Amino acid sequence: MAKKILVVEDNELNLKLFCDLLAAHDYEAEPVRDGREALARARSFQPDLIVMDIQMPHVSGLELIEQLKADESLRAIPIMAVTAYAAHGDEERIRAAGAQGYVSKPISVMRFVEAVEALV
Repeated sequence: MAKKILVVEDNELNLKLFCDLLAAHDYEAEPVRDGREALARARSFQPDLIVMDIQMPHVSGLELIEQLKADESLRAIPIMAVTAYAAHGDEERIRAAGAQGYVSKPISVMRFVEAVEALV
């Protein structure tokens, strides 16, 4: 059975790229365009991994990571942060919030896939 990955990304092109890449590597990808829907979708989809954009409107990926890790039923799901927001100290802050993986944009296709495989 294919591993399930929830992809939380507001940029339509990135969302399609991530989902297509995951599907090409035999993962079942579930897209979420609005971070406000991420927790409910994670509960219903029960993914093996969450790929989380950090900079989104309405709610930041950092806040969502903290909310996911605070939820008893979701905290065990590994999270891979994907962000163009790569200032000094950001990776440490994102990992401190609970992300187990971190990939900066623009992504390297091979690095993205390797990071996913390391977490599922």
